Amino acid sequence: MKHVLVTTGLEKTYDTDGVPVAALRGVDLAIGEGEFVSVMGPSGCGKSTLLHLLGGLDRPSQGEVHLDGRRVDQLSEAAWAILRRRQVGFVFQFFNLIANLTVADNVELPGLLAGQSPREARARRRELLADLGIEEVAGSVPSRISGGQQQRVALARALVNHPAVLLADEPTGNLDSESTREVLGLLRGHHESGQTIVLVTHDARVASAADRVIHMRDGLISEETKLSGDRDPAALASQLVRLEV
Repeated sequence: MKHVLVTTGLEKTYDTDGVPVAALRGVDLAIGEGEFVSVMGPSGCGKSTLLHLLGGLDRPSQGEVHLDGRRVDQLSEAAWAILRRRQVGFVFQFFNLIANLTVADNVELPGLLAGQSPREARARRRELLADLGIEEVAGSVPSRISGGQQQRVALARALVNHPAVLLADEPTGNLDSESTREVLGLLRGHHESGQTIVLVTHDARVASAADRVIHMRDGLISEETKLSGDRDPAALASQLVRLEV
């Protein structure tokens, strides 16, 4: 299997009022092309830090990050900005949409910044909004649509450039149960079309949407779980909860 993301000996230490705090303490991880991997663990275990290092939003104190066969942890901010536009999609708990732009413009903008022509960006936007079932809100601003719809827009924006990997940090954290199910179903649908996804969550039910779950504690990977073909959310979540205890 080709690996899209690989980390070796990844460490991250923060200085908190002069006291060093280790968020990651040596993480070795390989994400295969087309995999859907959840990173699960309690608050403070290092899972969001790991995701930020994978996407170049922060730099490791030690160790290496390789994206699509290229070492990227030493890239400049400018080089990372270009790489993120072209190869990495992000979805966050807080939707981070541009408030004064329409849904259509929020989705098209990353495509234009990455070098797509206006025609290409418009066509890709139409394709994604139709696929995600929100084409009717294309002319609305984010404040005029529901939280579930906003997260769909954020997902469309993250996918507009056909990223090598989609990184999702607690993407259902602000959604009700129905919207959570819908967003997870959309993520699985894109995964089944070949999209590589890494999702961070503290919620066993959300983690159970993936095919492999990485459990983290105290800045380290404590265990990995390969989920069965049984997609019953309650059964899978129960399996994961037992492992977290």
